[in-house]
Amino acid sequence: MDMRARINSALKDAMKAKDSERLATLRLINAAIKDRDIAKRGDGEEAGASDDEVLGILGKMVKQRHESARAYEEGGRLELAEKELSEVKIIEEFLPQQLDDDAIAKVVEKAIADVGAESLRDMGKVMGALKSKYTGQMDFGKVGPMVKDKLG
Repeated sequence: MDMRARINSALKDAMKAKDSERLATLRLINAAIKDRDIAKRGDGEEAGASDDEVLGILGKMVKQRHESARAYEEGGRLELAEKELSEVKIIEEFLPQQLDDDAIAKVVEKAIADVGAESLRDMGKVMGALKSKYTGQMDFGKVGPMVKDKLG
């Protein structure tokens, strides 16, 4: 089952269960996917976001909510921070299992070897290889500095 079908199925289940919090989050996910579809149409590309693009959207949504939750906590708005974190849990249900630090280190080493990277100039190739295989499985904001350390 592709990502859209999984999300739409979960949306229907949330409607039947009258789970308003889950329903709202799933509608936000659908809206983000539809925004991507519209952007692709405007660029003249084939309509419909691929599963990899959906994973990228979901990853970005998780990152945004973590940042918002941190800001709310710093501002003393704990109820809003909790809401953001509960949305993260719902979104993460659709993401693949996250790799742990040891697995990420091994994957980075393998990508550097596969690409034949030797210097910082090759960082883009390494990151591209990682993104093509591991979208949604790791935080590329944290992986970038790891790659840079290994190449630098």
